[in-house]
Amino acid sequence: MFDKVLIANRGEIALRIQRACRELGVKTVAVHSTADKNAMHVRLADESVCIGPPSPALSYLNMPSLIAAAEITGADAIHPGYGFLSENARFADICAEHQISFIGPTAEHIRLMGDKIMAKETVKALGIPVVPGSEGALSHIDEALKIAAEIGYPVIIKAAAGGGGRGMKVANSEEELPNAFATARAESKAAFGDDAMYIEYYLATPRHIEVQVLGDGRGKAIHLGERDCSLQRRHQKVLEEAPSPALNDAQRAEIGEIVSRAIGKLNYQGAGTI
Repeated sequence: MFDKVLIANRGEIALRIQRACRELGVKTVAVHSTADKNAMHVRLADESVCIGPPSPALSYLNMPSLIAAAEITGADAIHPGYGFLSENARFADICAEHQISFIGPTAEHIRLMGDKIMAKETVKALGIPVVPGSEGALSHIDEALKIAAEIGYPVIIKAAAGGGGRGMKVANSEEELPNAFATARAESKAAFGDDAMYIEYYLATPRHIEVQVLGDGRGKAIHLGERDCSLQRRHQKVLEEAPSPALNDAQRAEIGEIVSRAIGKLNYQGAGTI
């Protein structure tokens, strides 16, 4: 158990973490920009540290300031919440270098799951069924055309570093694929600084089911049920419903078992979503 946790976030996210820490008897340190100095998460924390000006890039994303705040206050762990630095492998590495626990996945797993191509290859090897598509990154449109001919249309081009619905384009035919590939690649380069792409068969009316998992980093994992995120706009979730109305008890148990077993094999640590 930690004695003191620095919460590298703000607002409702920070408040939820504070509540959990309080229930566990753990002291909290709030960080804030100059604009958030009177925010509720700052007032309710045991200690607070100003880490920079209003811009998130100069405050909540400022790694040196966060590490300094943790060292000054004697925090033995940092909880990033979600967003900001929660999926930043470099930040997890820096915390380890300063003997500060990063409450979340290991840097190795953040890197692995942050690359959609590597993540797909990994979960496939762990026994999780995946949609047919390319085995790795595509370097040229000719590769995409060849794979699309094998798996059939429609297909979707996706950015390896993508997220938030960006770097994704659907092609319903061979004629549409070159433009979709070029557009998605350019969008990915602009948004993520990485134009590595892959291709999958496009499921036009799927059920988007996510399973919440918890791993202990030692080969054991559990699932906490699923949520249905099928209602989307431009590949962005609009509503999440739990439990999913599309699954029966047998399907729910089967999916949960497959996912838990795979996460355990990966030695995943912390909370995650499949």
